[in-house]
Amino acid sequence: MERLGTGIGWRPEIADAVERMPGIDWVEAVAENVCPGHLPESLVRLRERGVTVIPHGVSLGLGGAERPDAGRLAALAERVEALGSPLVTEHIAFVRAGGALTASPLLEAGHLLPVPRTRDALDVLCENVRIAQDALPVPLAVENIAALISWPGEEMTEGQFLYELADRTGVRLLIDVANLHTNHVNRGEDPAKALAELPLEAIAYVHVAGGFERDGVWHDSHAHPVPQPVLDVLTDLASRVSPPGVLLERDENFPEPAELERELGAIRGALEKGAAERTAQSGTPATGSSREAAPVQEAPEPVRQRLGLAQAALLSALVAGTPVPEGFDRVRLGVQARALAGKRADVVAKVAPELPVILGDGYRPAFLGYAHGHPMTGGYRRDALDFAGYLLTGDRCEDAGVRAELREWWLERSGPAPRSRRPAVRLARATRRVLLRR
Repeated sequence: MERLGTGIGWRPEIADAVERMPGIDWVEAVAENVCPGHLPESLVRLRERGVTVIPHGVSLGLGGAERPDAGRLAALAERVEALGSPLVTEHIAFVRAGGALTASPLLEAGHLLPVPRTRDALDVLCENVRIAQDALPVPLAVENIAALISWPGEEMTEGQFLYELADRTGVRLLIDVANLHTNHVNRGEDPAKALAELPLEAIAYVHVAGGFERDGVWHDSHAHPVPQPVLDVLTDLASRVSPPGVLLERDENFPEPAELERELGAIRGALEKGAAERTAQSGTPATGSSREAAPVQEAPEPVRQRLGLAQAALLSALVAGTPVPEGFDRVRLGVQARALAGKRADVVAKVAPELPVILGDGYRPAFLGYAHGHPMTGGYRRDALDFAGYLLTGDRCEDAGVRAELREWWLERSGPAPRSRRPAVRLARATRRVLLRR
């Protein structure tokens, strides 16, 4: 297995800092944010210097009841080819539910949601992973996710579930030690037990990230410093195996470059401490090795349908306010539902930054009110348009100036015909927008 070394998550906000940062062997970029035909110049320069770039997908939904979408797989493969990557990664999660399989509306979570650790879900996941492996030009590694909620009736621990997945498919594992800590706080799962049950030889690399605790719930924010308990889990892992690579993730609230470098130093220190413990125990620096895959059978359609109905019921409760499925913790589901709505508001504000400007302080409460009864069905850009359309119907936007400006924004992007691009017309529209703000 390729040795990657120490890396950091590449994000546009810290691209310049990453390029200047010493000791960075590789970077990881969110696959859906990279256009194969127009690679960011920063990634191009890093590649020219010999820095490995690995695309990290977030939208396949390998843990969903449906088989992976061929178009999404092709797009991921294009990014692998464009970046010259030796590996591609995704998540053990479902991100959408409903649709033809369940004869119900298709719903998008806009977030990674946990897969039930059952035999049915494992059968579906194994087949989906094999489909993805066959469609991708390089090896696939899949990541364990953090979760606020637990499925009732689970049949395996996380370690057992991951072991069987790797054993049956030969897929590599991206182990997120921050997610192991999150599941320890939120679901009472012992990180040491999970590590003891994992097929350590299947590890491709490791994620490390920060979060925060509120009211007894750990939020995997990727926007806060890496806490000591997460570093302790990393040390425990490194005492068992020498991970091929370790990467620091940060998605928001980016600190000064010096602070990121200090976090990378703390990660290296945790690895060194674990390596010393491993050497003291065995005298040999254990490393990963390749695995042989066992045959994978197709998951029967009734199994996929059962899983699909369960996932649709859960997602509908989270994003559409339908009744909580039996066996779930209602309080935790409420926390998760509010977190999903808050994330939607944050992401829509990023993909459509004009909306918070037009609506001012009223943007967030208006969006949360909209999200409560309007599930996302077509991605965040569609969500932004639907939200604006919602405000423009009825009497939901009382300020005439705000309403006119919002309508102008909506027509620019979703009118029945493209708005005129002639300079004189564009100038007139811009002038009108300025006057409306006064």
